[in-house]
Amino acid sequence: MAERTDCDVVIIGAGIIGLSVARALRRSDSSISVTVVDKEDTVAAHQSSHNSGVIHSGLYYKPGSLKARLSAEGRRDLYRLCSAAGIPAKRTGKLVVATKETELGALAELERRGLANGLRLKRVDLGEMRNLEPEVAGISGLFVPEAGVVDFPSVAAYIADELRASGVRLETSWQVSGIEERAGSVAVGGGSKELKSRILINCAGLHSDRVAALSGLDPTVKIIPFRGEYYRLSDTAASLIRGLVYPVPDPRFPFLGVHFTRGIDGVVEVGPNAVLGLGREHYRGTQPNWGDLWETLKYSGFLRLAARHWRSGASELVHSRVKGLYARLARNLIPAVRKEDLLEGGAGVRAQAVDRTGRLVDDFVIERSGSMFHVLNAPSPGATASLAIGAHIAREAQELLNA
Repeated sequence: MAERTDCDVVIIGAGIIGLSVARALRRSDSSISVTVVDKEDTVAAHQSSHNSGVIHSGLYYKPGSLKARLSAEGRRDLYRLCSAAGIPAKRTGKLVVATKETELGALAELERRGLANGLRLKRVDLGEMRNLEPEVAGISGLFVPEAGVVDFPSVAAYIADELRASGVRLETSWQVSGIEERAGSVAVGGGSKELKSRILINCAGLHSDRVAALSGLDPTVKIIPFRGEYYRLSDTAASLIRGLVYPVPDPRFPFLGVHFTRGIDGVVEVGPNAVLGLGREHYRGTQPNWGDLWETLKYSGFLRLAARHWRSGASELVHSRVKGLYARLARNLIPAVRKEDLLEGGAGVRAQAVDRTGRLVDDFVIERSGSMFHVLNAPSPGATASLAIGAHIAREAQELLNA
């Protein structure tokens, strides 16, 4: 006989993906009871609120991959939600710029991928680029009209309010300490509290691999925290940028290089870079977490990654510490930027899954184990794709509930 359950579904993690899963479940069947728990005292405390605010187009992703499909669906759903809810969102378009001949092959590959992913791309020369961004320098570019900007914390707060109004329980300050799958239920412990549900969905982001391990799963990947540090342009220099200006990315890495983003609030951010985080929640003004760092350094997958890419990692670290070098990178795209124009901005931490061979996992990873689903890799464009990821997981969870 199955144990009595407190709800049908427990979701661990009240970031924008966890909230979107809850929303999709309730919209598909209002009789499904859902509880969302999070260790922080607010929703969207980490990756969902420490990002550039870019609505990604889906330009970079391998055609046919889960990431390509869900980012396209999620982008469309996100624009619709913002329009219906009155949340400011702007389709600024994005300009990807090749500054040297050696980048033209990679730019052509981006164009191929983007077209395969259904984007309305336009190849532009320097004159056309300067009609879009008068201060840009380069030899060729791609304009991607589908990209835009939004304030993701506002989106998350709206969804959270919608969930509460629909009867979903949001339990913050709820640290998960144990997970046990029993006959017909999953027990989730948190201090002196326990919840029983029919299904558990792990959307814990930076701690998703740890939550999976608590459940008894031996994840094939580990989260390695990569810290992205931003500068912002001074008020006088902000006029140099109209929208979104990106370099051609290094195809070996899932990071996009130092770029310019005019956010929904009009502030122009420069960055981020990508350096190893000294903790999974190591933001500006916070102390390193040496336990987290040691866990990273002793992981065989990280050691293999570092052995292959230590030069690139060292270069990122040096640019992180020397503002003049950071400004030099920025001037590759916008020559008028000076060191003095760069003011300290925020920092975010990307939850990047790395497998045991040292490979940076590119696609989204969602694993099922019994009555549990684990989102083990959903970094950028995770926020853009969040509504579609939520719908994707909700469909699978509902099939399990109805079985």
